[in-house]
Amino acid sequence: MFKHLFKLIWNKKKQNSLLIAEMLVSFIVIFAVFSLMAYFYQNFKKPMGFEYEDVWVINYQNNQKFSTTDSVNLYYETLTKTIKQLPQVKEISFAHTNVPFANSTGMTGFNYKGKDIQSVNNYTVDEKYSDVFKMNILEGRWFIPQDKIAARRHILINQTLKEELFGKGKAIGQVIGDDKGKAKDKMEIIGVVQDMKDKGDYYSAGRGLYNPIDTGAFRYLSTMLIKVTPDADAAFESKLYKTITNYMKNATVEIEHLSQKRVAMNKVTLIPTVVLLTIAGFLIINVALGLFGVLWYNINKRKGEIGLRRAIGASGNAVSKQIVTEAMVLATLSLIIGSFFAVQFPLLHVFDVAASVYITALILAILFIYLLVLICSLYPGRQAAAIYPAVALHEE
Repeated sequence: MFKHLFKLIWNKKKQNSLLIAEMLVSFIVIFAVFSLMAYFYQNFKKPMGFEYEDVWVINYQNNQKFSTTDSVNLYYETLTKTIKQLPQVKEISFAHTNVPFANSTGMTGFNYKGKDIQSVNNYTVDEKYSDVFKMNILEGRWFIPQDKIAARRHILINQTLKEELFGKGKAIGQVIGDDKGKAKDKMEIIGVVQDMKDKGDYYSAGRGLYNPIDTGAFRYLSTMLIKVTPDADAAFESKLYKTITNYMKNATVEIEHLSQKRVAMNKVTLIPTVVLLTIAGFLIINVALGLFGVLWYNINKRKGEIGLRRAIGASGNAVSKQIVTEAMVLATLSLIIGSFFAVQFPLLHVFDVAASVYITALILAILFIYLLVLICSLYPGRQAAAIYPAVALHEE
């Protein structure tokens, strides 16, 4: 039977090649959509790694001039004490601008045993950062004030970077950085923290490295994180704003809620998926209509062939099965070509995405194309089965 089907397909290779090309393009688009959806879904299932509820971000630009580092530190210590006197404030932390759900990213790189490690998220934080977010420390400890004066720079890394560098081995006490550099250029790992999905629910944490802020950090820091009680409302926000602006006379101050920033970032993240789904939807409709129309046209052109088959004893179900099987064979040919290109993505580690994402997308795309072709060929197959031999042969 299959030999006969391939012969029929080959005899109409020019027309069938267009169908195969349509299915191939559809498969590629569907594969891209499912890859993105699988990537987002796998990341969505992972824990956030920190608590963002009831955390507010204070962005400020302080234009006040300071003569010495001690005066800067004293200024911000007094500000911290003033804010902590408010009953709704539980904890305060200062950090660089790339706080969770912010449109700011700080990247760094380093050398470890001759291997160049790049694209590492770099976070500059203080001793209270972990308390504000209730971070989960898997190994070692968080920063303490004494880390600022250590011979080597003390750092923490996240779980992803730890597994990449040391696998299941011990990370605490390991030194990374330029092997030939000075002691101050090297970094000693004092802790490992759980991955923080600080770019939203749908992005992975990536590699992460945490640095303690130095003694002169307040000259360039412009972000404050405040952990508040659940009953903190708009009235308290207004009071907090007045407290800060009254102390920082020449500063511009903006208060944001991390829970709202998370929602906004998730919406922005999903925009590419919505666009791809829209494009894929129009493409699928066009392919389905085209496939349906071509099959319908083929049946009308092949009435004599179908009538002859019916006249020599072929049942209606057999004719219908032939039409559906022909369409599925064409789909299989297009999927073989498409799968060849699709498997290159996990083999070449394109976009630094886990192979499981591409494999899941490949399987879903194949099933989707088969289902689409099956649906589009069922009705034309039934119409072919309803052709009476006498009528078909009479028309011929």
